[in-house]
Amino acid sequence: MKKVLIVLAISLVVLGSLAWLYRVELILAMAKNRANQTPIAENREIVWPRGPEVALDGDRPPNIIYILADDLGYNDISTFGGGVADGQVKTPSIDQMAADGVVFAQSYAGNATCAPSRAMILTGRYPTRTGFEFTPTPEGMQPIVGFVMDALDNGLPSSRLNVNADEHTLPYEEQGLPTEEVTIAELLKEEGYYTAHIGKWHLGRSPGFAPNDQGFDDSLLMASGLYLPEDDPGVVNAKLDFDPIDLFLWSGMRYAASFNNATSDDMFEPGGYLTDYWTDEAIKVIKANKNRPFFLYLAHWGPHTPIQATREDYEAVGDIKPHRLRVYAAMIRAVDRSVGRINEVLEEEGLADNTVVMFSSDNGGAGYIGLPEVNAPFRGWKLTNFEGGLRVPNFVKWPGKIAPGVQINEPVAHIDVLPTIAAAAGAELPEGVEIDGVNLLPVAMGEQETLGRDTLFWQSGPYRVVRHQNWKLQLTPAGDAYLFNLAVDPTEQNNLVEDEPERLSELQALLAAHKAAARPPLYSHRTEMTVMVDKSLAEQYEEGDDFIHWPN
Repeated sequence: MKKVLIVLAISLVVLGSLAWLYRVELILAMAKNRANQTPIAENREIVWPRGPEVALDGDRPPNIIYILADDLGYNDISTFGGGVADGQVKTPSIDQMAADGVVFAQSYAGNATCAPSRAMILTGRYPTRTGFEFTPTPEGMQPIVGFVMDALDNGLPSSRLNVNADEHTLPYEEQGLPTEEVTIAELLKEEGYYTAHIGKWHLGRSPGFAPNDQGFDDSLLMASGLYLPEDDPGVVNAKLDFDPIDLFLWSGMRYAASFNNATSDDMFEPGGYLTDYWTDEAIKVIKANKNRPFFLYLAHWGPHTPIQATREDYEAVGDIKPHRLRVYAAMIRAVDRSVGRINEVLEEEGLADNTVVMFSSDNGGAGYIGLPEVNAPFRGWKLTNFEGGLRVPNFVKWPGKIAPGVQINEPVAHIDVLPTIAAAAGAELPEGVEIDGVNLLPVAMGEQETLGRDTLFWQSGPYRVVRHQNWKLQLTPAGDAYLFNLAVDPTEQNNLVEDEPERLSELQALLAAHKAAARPPLYSHRTEMTVMVDKSLAEQYEEGDDFIHWPN
C-alpha cells in the first residue's frame, strides 16, 4: 500500500508539473473547446431588399457610405507619405479617395479602442453622455489574457484588477449602446433612406442592442473573427506567440457571419476572405438600391488581428520580412482594394456625384502586433491616448460639393460624423439631445474658415485626456500627467508638466469640469492592462520604459 501511495504521489507531482508547464496551452484549449460548441451552417446567399426599378423624379438627397477600418495605423496607408514596410506597399485606392476629396490632417478617434469610437461615430456624443465608455470583451477574455500575459513574462508590470468594479456587471451580450440613444441610421431612416450595416458592430449582441434595433433595416454581421478558416488552402496565417490577445483570438474565434441576427444563433460561413466578402455584399447593396437614397455602414474587421491574408495578396506584396509584416501588408492591400471597388461601382452605376463617401479607422494601430512602425511618426498605440492611439485617417469625398485636394488642419474627431452626415442628408439633429460633434461640411466646402471649437475630450475611466487648442494633457490611472504642445511637438517627446504649471492648471480644470458633468459608465472596467508606450509587445520591457495601465 505504501508503494502505491508513493507512486500516486509521484504521479500527481508529475501531472501537476506538466499542467503548470503547459498551463497556457491548457487554458487556451478550454477556450477553443467552448467556442466550438456552437454550430455554423454553410454559406448562404444574402438577398438584399431592392429599391424601385426607376429612380424617382425630383431632387434626391445624397447616398451616404461610411467605410471604417479596424486598428488601421496612421502609417499603414501611403496617403501621408508612408506606408507598410517602409512604403513598399502602397494604398493607391485610399490615396485616390483622399486626393478626390477633403483630408482632415488632424483627425482623432473617439477612443483608443474600438467600441466607444463606434458609439461616438453613430451618436455624435461623448461616452460621458451615453455611458458607453469601455469596449465589451467576451466572457473569460480579460482573465485569460491577463493570465497568459503574466505567463509569457516579457518583463512588463502585471495588469491590475479594478478593485472598485461592480460585481454585478452586465453580461457581454448586454454591454451595448443604450437603445434610447439616437443613431445616424435612425435619423436617416426617418428621411426615407434605406439603411444597411455590414461587418463589425461591437455595440451589443442582445435584442435591443443589435444593428436592426438601432436604425438599420438590414445587418450582415461579423459573428466571430476569423477571416478564413485557419486551414483554408487560400489563407496565409501569422500567429503572434508573444501576444496574449492574439492567442485568445485564435482559440476563441471562428469563421462566421449572421444576417439580421446579432446573437450566436443561426451563424453561417461567410462567402470568402472576410474583407472581400463584406465588399462583395456592399456592392450588392449599392446596386440593389441605386434608385433610392441609401446609407451603407461598411465596418471592416481588417487589419485587426488575427493576422490572416489571402495567398494571392501575400504573394503580391513581395518578400517582406518578418513574416507577420508581410501578412499584415497583404491585409492592408485587401482593405485598400475594398475602398477602390466601392468607388468604382459608384462610377459604374452613375452614383458617384450624388454619394458622400467617408473613410476612417476606429483607433490607431496596435502595439501588440509587434510592428513598430504602424503609427509612425506618432508615439504610442491603440490602448494608449498618445497620438499613435488616437490619430486616424478621415477623408470625405463628395464630387461637386467638396473640391478635390482640400486639406483641413483643424482638429476633428469621430463625434463629428453624425452631425456631418445629417447635414449632408438634410436631416434635423434629434430634438432634446446634446450633440457634442460639429458639422464639418462648411469648412470642407470653404463656406467658413474654422469650426469654432477649441477643445476635445477623451475618457476611459480614470484615464482622461483633453486637447485644448494645441495643448494636450493626459492624466493616467497611475496618477501620471503628460502635457504636450502639439504645435511644436506633434510626436509628444517633451513632457512640459514641470515647465508649464499655469497651462497644466488650465487643462486640469477643463478635465475636472468635463468629469463633473459626466454620467456614470454603464458598466465598470474590470482590469487596467499594461501597455508600453514606446515599444511594441514583441520587444522586452526594461526598467524605466514608459507604460500605461489601460482601463477596460
